[in-house]
Formats: sequence, structure tokens, C-alpha cells
Amino acid sequence: MPNTRQFDRALVWFRRDLRLADHTALSQALARSRQVWCAFVFDTEILDALPSRSDRRVEFIWHALAELDAALRARGGGLIVRHARARDEIPRLASELRAEAVFANRDYEPAAVSRDEEIARRLAEPGARLETFKDQVVFERDEIMTGGGTPYSVFTPYKNSWLKHLEAHPFKASGLGNARALAPPPRGAGGVAAAVPRGGPLAATVPSAIPSLESLGFRKTNLLELPLHTGMSGAEKLLRAFLRRIDNYDRARDFPSVRGPSYLSVHLRFGTVSIRHLVAHALALSSPGARAWLSELIWREFYFQILHHHPRVVNHAFKHEFEQVHFDNDPARFAAWCAGRTGYPLVDAAMRQLHATGYMHNRLRMVAASFLVKDLHIDWRLGERHFAAHLNDFDLSANNGGWQWAASTGCDAQPYFRIFNPVTQSQKFDAEGKFIRRYVPELAKVPLKHLHAPWNMGPLEQQAASCIPGRDYPGPIVDHDEARKITLERYAAARAREPWQD
Repeated sequence: MPNTRQFDRALVWFRRDLRLADHTALSQALARSRQVWCAFVFDTEILDALPSRSDRRVEFIWHALAELDAALRARGGGLIVRHARARDEIPRLASELRAEAVFANRDYEPAAVSRDEEIARRLAEPGARLETFKDQVVFERDEIMTGGGTPYSVFTPYKNSWLKHLEAHPFKASGLGNARALAPPPRGAGGVAAAVPRGGPLAATVPSAIPSLESLGFRKTNLLELPLHTGMSGAEKLLRAFLRRIDNYDRARDFPSVRGPSYLSVHLRFGTVSIRHLVAHALALSSPGARAWLSELIWREFYFQILHHHPRVVNHAFKHEFEQVHFDNDPARFAAWCAGRTGYPLVDAAMRQLHATGYMHNRLRMVAASFLVKDLHIDWRLGERHFAAHLNDFDLSANNGGWQWAASTGCDAQPYFRIFNPVTQSQKFDAEGKFIRRYVPELAKVPLKHLHAPWNMGPLEQQAASCIPGRDYPGPIVDHDEARKITLERYAAARAREPWQD
């Protein structure tokens, strides 16, 4: 039975759901509370762990909050923004506002689950409560299970069950609800409770109190120079553009020089668009492109449920036997991969795109990950952490799932004996070299016939192209064929050992 308890005063805690439309916690709070305040916390536990003070994700959130605050104010409310430990600030703010409940949408990452459990306990001490809701997925946790009541570990049966479940349980987007119940943020920088009148929501608004990036300890990046677009309006702009080309998605999505993807992943990550909104668009269309895109959205939910049911995948291989694979973890090779200086043009272009923009095309994520693990023999966990530090759309479940897929250690991963050849991948998916030339300017004059393997140029061709391997551009850091043989031997040896135990 759904919880219908009514409250006099409530706080909505925005997290990775920075929008108004189809926002479950906000809709529930407005339907069940006389007064509603809205808050966001720049959580120092998260921010302090970031490796750089120039982080596009923090800036993306900052711009999204400014738009969210303006939208709330237009409806009579506003956004309270704090810079503190969320596990301390949310109970403190609830107490100051005399809120009887904090409404939030569920987060499934292990650290977030632990944090929310602590906050629920601390809220309960004075008699308040934390109410959480499904929002960032269509189906969560135990909603899609096998006939035997166990979680799926293979995607296609999960997808088929997901689609059948959707037919039986169609979702309804939750509207903003009674926006007049929104309370503006309190005045002043002191205690909140004293600034809140005993009757009715506040009538006056105050200037936005969103702290500057500098006060958060961060610097501006090149975010606004990228064709990314921020906030709710940015998500809608990207979606409208994608819907004009969605019918070609299944054919265009693998080519990094083509505008094939939706580019909405960062908006899904921070919730500036609703997953239900996207699924509804995919379902409304019948083209192969729309069906392929829907499948990608379901992959996202598949990895969410894997993380929920198997939290050990954060640090361990999903397939126990591959926990035993030996990796060299050569620091020089890892550094070359990170810097985009492996001598393999497509891999280098992908890594340079990541550092320049915070984005990497999905096909290139697979190629770069496979190369690190199966050509350079470096532990997938090191690559996963590097992506986590740089990807605008970093999401633990998807990043972990993608890396374990490429490393053949995960659920429904590619078999270990299927190893991407970085040259043939380059020839197939960047045949004209447009993407490579954009991000690896050293190869600008290299003839197309040698662009994907520039070490094959003769001396005269090298001079004509102003590209001498080892001087102007690195020679290949490894021989792919030799590296492939080593990988096959090591994975086969790992399978032959006793299974790794939890």
C-alpha cells in the first residue's frame, strides 16, 4: 500500500534529480504536505574526494541548480543550497525548518544507501522521517526477477521481462502538483526556524543563495564551450534535436565522427531529464533506431539492478573465476594510455577527447577499455577509476558494468577470447579518419591509407607527413597480436584455477 501520511511541513532533498517535471519526491511532497521547502547540498564528502578542482560535473550541477532555483521561484518557492556533509546538513536543516518529513528519490549506490540509512536514523530521533521514492529508473531492485525469484545476470532475458512488466505496469509521469504549496527559502544566513512564520508559506523570496564555484573550492572549466547544454532546458533541447535523427540511431551510433548518440547521458546522470520521459518517447516511435535506443536505456537499468543485488562488483569481478587474472599494471603503459600516447590513433583520440571534453563516444569506451585490459594488461579497476574521475556522465553502475563487459569479467560480458583489434576498429568506425585527425593533430598530414597504423609509413612518407613515429607521434606501445596471445593464456589459466570466493 502506498504511504499517504500527511504532513504540515516537509523538505524535498534534491540529489541526482535536478528538475521539476516528473519528479516523484517533489510530487509526493506537494500532494501530502501543507508547506514544502526544497534543498540541495553540495556534499563535501563527495566534493573533497574529487581529484581535480576543475570538474565539469560540479559546474554542470551549479548551472542546473541556478535554473532549478529560478523555476521554483517562478512558482512561489526557491532552493536552499548548502555546502556541507549531507548526512549532517539534512537532519540539521529539517530541524531548523521543523519539517516532519524529508522527501527524496532513491539512490542505489552503496555509499548513498549507507548515507541515507544514517540520515533516516538521525531524522527519527526527534520524530521526523525520511521518505524515499523510485525515480531514476522505471523498474528498480526486485521488480524485474527471474521466474525463480533471482536477479537476472544476462541482458536479453532481463530486457524481455522488463518490456513485459512495462505492459502490465505502465508508468504515469508525476506532475509538479500544487506548486502554490512551495515555500520560498528562508531569509538570512542565521537560524532558519526563527525566520519561518508560524502560519502559511513565506510570501517573499530572497536572492538566490547558491554559492559560487570559487566558494565551493572549484574553478570554471570549458563546460560552456561544449555543445552539451545544461539544466532542464538543455536536456529538452538535446532531446528535441535527437528525436529529429532517432530513426537513424541504430546505424549511426557506432561512428564517433557522426552525430548519432543522444548526448543525454549526463542529463540522465544528474536527473535534469526524467527516464520515464525518454522511455515514453522511445515507445511512441516504431523505427529500428528508436528500438535500439530503448534497448540502451534498458541496459542502464540492468546495470542498476546488478549493482543493487551484487554490490561486490564495485571492487571485484562479477565472474568469480576472472578475479584471478594476472595483470602487469605497468605504470608507464598506464600513463601512456591516460595521456593518449599509445601509438594507436583511435585509442589516443578517444582518450584525448575524454580529457578535452569529459565525454567519450560509447564505441570508443569499449575500444579504449579493451585496449587497456587486453593489450596493455592493466587491471580494469584502474581504467574504471580513471573514467570515473573524468567522465561528465560518470555513473557507478554503468561505468562498472561497461568496464567489466570490456574486461570479460562482468555479467553478460563479451567472451574473453573476443578482443578488439584497435587498428581494424579504427578502420571500420573512423574510416575517413575525421575523428582521429580532430583529436590527434600530429597525424594531420598522414595519408589515409596509413592513418590507422602510421608506423607502416616508409621513410619518405614519414617526412612528407611531418610525422616520424617515436619523434612526432609515439610508435605502437605494444604489438597487438603478441598482447592478444598473452591475454588468452592468462584468462584461460584463471578459468582453470579454483573459483574466487566472496
